[in-house]
Amino acid sequence: MSDRKYRQRGYQDGKQEASKRGPSDRPAKKDTFGPRPINMPGTRTVSRCSHCGSVLQATAELNARCSKCGFELHSCKQCTHFDTSNWLECTQPIANRISPKDKQNACTFYSMRVMVEKETSTPVAGSANDARRAFENLFKK
Repeated sequence: MSDRKYRQRGYQDGKQEASKRGPSDRPAKKDTFGPRPINMPGTRTVSRCSHCGSVLQATAELNARCSKCGFELHSCKQCTHFDTSNWLECTQPIANRISPKDKQNACTFYSMRVMVEKETSTPVAGSANDARRAFENLFKK
């Protein structure tokens, strides 16, 4: 200590004290502060009706319709390549604009739009009696 100009503890103390301490003196990794692990929700791929938003089953039929609203599924609005910012509202090289976009067509580039969504549904809860029974079990002797 006498070789130092100041008496307060500083960065040089760590070298001397580290040799005195063993590896077991360190706190466990789980007990330290810091970033916590991220708990991300699951994801799923799903096709939705562009008119009503209901979940659709993947079909390759030309005459398929939405089961909820009856919207024609083989149309431009339901296609993966539909993009209103493009010149012919399609990302594929088509010769002529297909109009109207919400009616059935025979486009060869058609593929149903599939999106990745967060899994937001919770598991189905049991009946009210199960919840009451679990609550009563907490306070049993």
